[in-house]
Amino acid sequence: MSIRKQSFVFGEFYHIYNRGNSKQVIFRDKGDYYRFIRLLYLSNTQNKIIFNRLNMDFVNLKKDEKIVNIGAYCLMPNHFHILIAQTEDGDISRFMQKISTAYSMYYNKKYNRTGSLFEGKFKSEHVADDRYLKYLFSYIHLNPVKIIQSDWKEKGINNKTEALKFLETYKYSSYLDYLGFKRLENKILDIEAFPNYFPTKEIFQNEIFEWLSYQEDVKVLP
Repeated sequence: MSIRKQSFVFGEFYHIYNRGNSKQVIFRDKGDYYRFIRLLYLSNTQNKIIFNRLNMDFVNLKKDEKIVNIGAYCLMPNHFHILIAQTEDGDISRFMQKISTAYSMYYNKKYNRTGSLFEGKFKSEHVADDRYLKYLFSYIHLNPVKIIQSDWKEKGINNKTEALKFLETYKYSSYLDYLGFKRLENKILDIEAFPNYFPTKEIFQNEIFEWLSYQEDVKVLP
């Protein structure tokens, strides 16, 4: 994947997303999800990715080495979402290029395929509105609900309790980190770089529940 020409600004927030070429599945099994999750962490440095670290636990990266701050993320079978901010000396484009290249190489080798894995360059949306930025934390973390009810946004959720329980079993997003689960993936996030919308897990849970209950038309992202 080539580096996009768009400029990203320090101090601003961006919603990054992309999907598989022709909407193909890009995460086939647990190993694929965890490969990408490790890359979210290990790519967040000016240094090259050390491939022999990918099969190890998360290594310690110095905070001043990081090139982006990640506020939330979610991996779905054929696409992903990342809420991100650029550090003062960082580079979102470089970060995404490192992840996309490394993951594509891994995926193509594992499944004996060639060609582009992703649908062109990653998509980005500048998030300038505070209300919308807060909403994105719910939007991104509610994505997995589509797995158990694909039309919940159009028809309303069938079972809120079931949906919330499912989210608590879904390990491929930062949802569990906001609920206070202690896991290695905590290291991916730089929550202090984003507005403190959710000072407690109860406030976060309530926000998720309200959006899950909201059945009127809201802005739906690609």
